[in-house]
Amino acid sequence: MSDMELWPAPLATAPLHATVTVPGSKSLSNRYLILAALGSRPVTLVGLLRSRDTDLMMAALESLGVRCQVDTDTDTTVTVTPPSSGRFTGNVNVFCGLAGTVMRFVPGLAMFADGPVHFDGDEQAYARPMKPVLDGLEQLGASVEYHGEIGRLPFTITPPSALPDHRAQVNIDSSGSSQFISGLLLIGSRLPGGLELHHTGEKTPSLPHIRMTVSDVTGAGGDIVADEAARVWAVAPCAMQLPSTVVVEPDLSNAAPFLGAALIAGGSVRVPNWPEATTQPGGLLPGYLADMGAEVSFPVIDGVRYCEVSGTGIIHGLGDFDLTAAGEIAPSLAAILVFADAPTRMIGIGHLRGHETNRLEALVNEITRVGGAAQELPDGLSITPVAQDALHGADMETYADHRMATFAAMLGLRIAGVRVRNVATTRKTLPDFVGMWTAMLS
Repeated sequence: MSDMELWPAPLATAPLHATVTVPGSKSLSNRYLILAALGSRPVTLVGLLRSRDTDLMMAALESLGVRCQVDTDTDTTVTVTPPSSGRFTGNVNVFCGLAGTVMRFVPGLAMFADGPVHFDGDEQAYARPMKPVLDGLEQLGASVEYHGEIGRLPFTITPPSALPDHRAQVNIDSSGSSQFISGLLLIGSRLPGGLELHHTGEKTPSLPHIRMTVSDVTGAGGDIVADEAARVWAVAPCAMQLPSTVVVEPDLSNAAPFLGAALIAGGSVRVPNWPEATTQPGGLLPGYLADMGAEVSFPVIDGVRYCEVSGTGIIHGLGDFDLTAAGEIAPSLAAILVFADAPTRMIGIGHLRGHETNRLEALVNEITRVGGAAQELPDGLSITPVAQDALHGADMETYADHRMATFAAMLGLRIAGVRVRNVATTRKTLPDFVGMWTAMLS
C-alpha cells in the first residue's frame, strides 16, 4: 500500500473475541542493541522487534562497525558483535529516519569513534528537538557542527581527542523528551571517570522510560544511582556487558490499540507473554483501561501469562488524568475517550508536541475531523464526548506518525467511513498492523 493510499478502517460489527500476539518492545529492543554494541562480546537478542525503527538502529550500528547478524530461520533473533578494537568507525554517515531512539541514542556512540560521524534523517525528523543530548556531548568534549537549524538534524559530531578522566558533570534540560537523559545514561559507564547527569527542567517526562534505561544498564553490569527528586543520575565507570542471550518483552504500548479495541467494540481481546513486572510505561495500561470501565484479568494458560481486557462498549471518562508516566499511549487512550460518558483532561503530556509530530495538535485536528470535540491544553489535551450520531466518517491524516495511524483505526471501529492515509507508517513499530487488525476483527 502506497504512502498516500487510503485504507478503509474496518467497522466492528460484533463484539471481539481475539488473541493478538504483539511483537517485541521497541524501547527495549533499541536499548539492548546499543548496550550490546557497547560491550566486548557477542550478544544474541531473542524476540527483537523487526520494524523500521529497529532496522534503522541496526543499520546505524553497522555503519559504526558493529555486526548485526540476523538468524536465517528466525528474523527476530539477532546476534550483535561489537568492534574487536573497542572503537567505533568514524568518517561515516548515520541515517536516523524518524526514529527518536536512533537520533538520540546513537550520537553518544560517536564519542568513542575514531573520526567524525554525520547524522541525517527523514525530512519530518528535522522538526524533532535534539539539542539537549548534543549539548551534553559538547559538555563531554565533543564538537557538534549543525548543517541546518541549530539543535536539529542534520549535524556532524567530532569526538573529543581525549575523554574526560574525572567524573564529568553534565547539565541539560530534558523536559522535551526522556530520551535525552537515556541517551547519555547509556554511555556514561564507558566514560573513564563516569558521569553525573543533572536535569535542569522542572518536570521529568516519561520517567518510566528513564527507569527502564537504568534497569537495562544495571543488567549489563553498570551502576547508576538515581536521585529522581533532585533530578540527578550518577553513573559509575565500568565495562558493560549484557548476558550472552537476552529475551525481549512484547511491546506493551503497542498492545494499547488492540486491548483498547475491546472497550470501543465490546467483547474481549487478550495479549500473550504479558510480564508480571516490567519497566515499560505500557505496563500501566491495564490499570488505565480498568479506570475506563474495562474488566482486566491475567490468566495463565499452558504456562503463558496473558493480559485479557473485556468491555461492554460503555466507557467512563477520567476527569483530570495525569499521564506524565506514559504519554506514548495517549493517542490510544484518546481514541477510547472519544466514546466516553464524561469529559477527560489528559495532563502532563506537553512533551508530546515534540514527538514524531505535534501529537496534541494532531489529535485535536483528527478528533474534530470526525465530529468530536477536543482542544489543546498548555500541558495536555481535553476531550469532551459528543453524541454517537454526531460522529461521522472522514479521511484521517497520520502525519507520518505510527500512533496517529493506530488511533484512526481505533476510531474506525465505531465510526463508519473512516479511511486512514498512509497506514503504512505503522511499520515503524508494527510491521503488519493491517494484518493484525483485520485478524482481530475476524
